[in-house]
Amino acid sequence: MDSSGGTAEPTAYTLPEPGYRADLTEVEKGTPMGELLRRYWHPVGLSEDAIGTPKKVRLLGEDLILFRDGQGRPGLVYPRCCHRGTTLYYGKVEETGIRCCYHGWLFDIEGHCLDMPVEPNKGEGYRDRVRQPWYPVEERYGLIFAYMGPPERKPLLPRFNLLEELDEGEMLDTDDTGLGTGGLGIAPCNWLQHFENVMDPFHVAILHAAFSGTQFVPEMAIMPEVSFARYEYGMRSQQVRKLEDGRTLYRRTEALLPTLRVVPSPVLQPGRCASIGWTVPIDSTHYKLLTVARVTEKGELCKHRSKMNGKYWWDLTEEEHQKFPGDWEAQVGQGEISYHSEEHLAKSDEGIRMLRKFYEEQLKVIVEGGDPVGTAFEPGTEWIGSDAGNFFE
Repeated sequence: MDSSGGTAEPTAYTLPEPGYRADLTEVEKGTPMGELLRRYWHPVGLSEDAIGTPKKVRLLGEDLILFRDGQGRPGLVYPRCCHRGTTLYYGKVEETGIRCCYHGWLFDIEGHCLDMPVEPNKGEGYRDRVRQPWYPVEERYGLIFAYMGPPERKPLLPRFNLLEELDEGEMLDTDDTGLGTGGLGIAPCNWLQHFENVMDPFHVAILHAAFSGTQFVPEMAIMPEVSFARYEYGMRSQQVRKLEDGRTLYRRTEALLPTLRVVPSPVLQPGRCASIGWTVPIDSTHYKLLTVARVTEKGELCKHRSKMNGKYWWDLTEEEHQKFPGDWEAQVGQGEISYHSEEHLAKSDEGIRMLRKFYEEQLKVIVEGGDPVGTAFEPGTEWIGSDAGNFFE
């Protein structure tokens, strides 16, 4: 009863303590999702990030050092030297590895100690007994991939038809400045808030058109008929739009495990999808996007960014960000990790439900000792195809 004797209407005061799905969002070692993600390869950076100067990188909540030795081999090691614990960020990269600045211990790209200059006989007979913690890395598509899971469950690095079946005149281009993250490279929120967006096609006609004005092309403002389906590697959605010129647009997008987004051009470039993007969890409250695309000239990928109010994201004033929001504002606006306890999922959120269910099933698979979808161990089985694209009839 309120003070006047009536029944009080509930307000925000009555909200319970909020919470989030830790099993689906937290990526640190030992967490459910952290262990699932560690069963896959993830891009830690572009090929040009691995140079003769040590570089700090962070992936799945772990701080690491990336370098390329004098033989051209990339390496990824734990930052604390296994001798006395100083950081290898101040190390010197040499022909065969990285040398610690403190006492000169030299480690190759797999952590083997090759030299202990201040020990008798340069550590002969002892250096084989120590090893700098490290992770396997491989280079493909202009990216450096790392595997951070159990060594005995390491799968083959996947190959993608979309990136290897090039049309005449095409080449591969890479981007790490954040297509979809405002061009800032790193977004200050959980990776799932972005990745779920791939299976949320209904927001396009609202956020990117009706609310903020045309951010892609006018055709994308048409509210589509949508269907969702599971397939071998994750989820697909098909969006059907009846266009004013009488044609029908069939737009297909895919969300592949672990965090791959296969989203065709939002300016409706016809045909198969030209790019694959990795939603890379830096930790539980930050992610970045690394994208590889088929292009006809280098630098073309970065020209595909959308505009709001006729400007690129980084040129908008705070007032314009509020008036013309895009994916960055909508997703970062959910907080560092969105409160799932406060959600009210509706019919249009079927794709979100299905994607979360897919992850839940894979979490169960690894708990029961199995290998998650999309992990291949026999050469020739690591190829992954795609039906994503913009198709007109």
